[in-house]
Amino acid sequence: MGRRSGVLEFAVLGLLHDAPMHGYELRKRLNILLGTFRALSYGTLYPCLKNLVAQGFLVEDNPDVEYVPATALNGKRSKTVYRLSPEGKQRFEELLADSGPDAWEDEHFGVHFAFFGQTDRAVRMRVLEGRRSRLEERLERMRNSLARARERFDDYTIELQRHGLESVEREVRWLNELIETERANRTGRTGPATGANPAAHPKTSDGRGRETGSSDPSGPPYDRPGRSAQER
Repeated sequence: MGRRSGVLEFAVLGLLHDAPMHGYELRKRLNILLGTFRALSYGTLYPCLKNLVAQGFLVEDNPDVEYVPATALNGKRSKTVYRLSPEGKQRFEELLADSGPDAWEDEHFGVHFAFFGQTDRAVRMRVLEGRRSRLEERLERMRNSLARARERFDDYTIELQRHGLESVEREVRWLNELIETERANRTGRTGPATGANPAAHPKTSDGRGRETGSSDPSGPPYDRPGRSAQER
């Protein structure tokens, strides 16, 4: 299974874990939940649903109704309602417990974060710390690249690279706040709330030996995949 299809499988199982729904409603929820799937079509979703049914992870409540995609002309929608089977619930729990390197990557991290409310705290910590470690490695490469670019490229190319560097730095600061909050909650202390008054946030390390205060109110990067789920 490809990386993108694996992300979609996880998202579908997670949404259906909350409640059964038909394909049209599921597609709307996916488009709201996952920024990376805003262009999701029935041509992408329907094969995924059928594959999950074939694997025994989903059950179709109306399997005899022919699937007809909604269009502006016919106005029809699928009548089939999908729900998780016991095997599907177990599969979702397995995916939820995954804290390996795949969970730190851009697409996977957004989906994992969207379901953090159902995730064990120890798993959340491993995913957050793994994501931070991955981004710190990326920062090192980007800084080296920017240093070389100053000698070879024009001002606009350098500015674009600097913009990308600052976006990653913002996400590292955001991850530091989340990790600090998780640790504070685990020990019974009150940690900084994400999105709260920046002046109330203590300084944290950005993972590179420097302190970062909360003077930057930008919070998580604007293009973070799991953002809409956190805002719901």
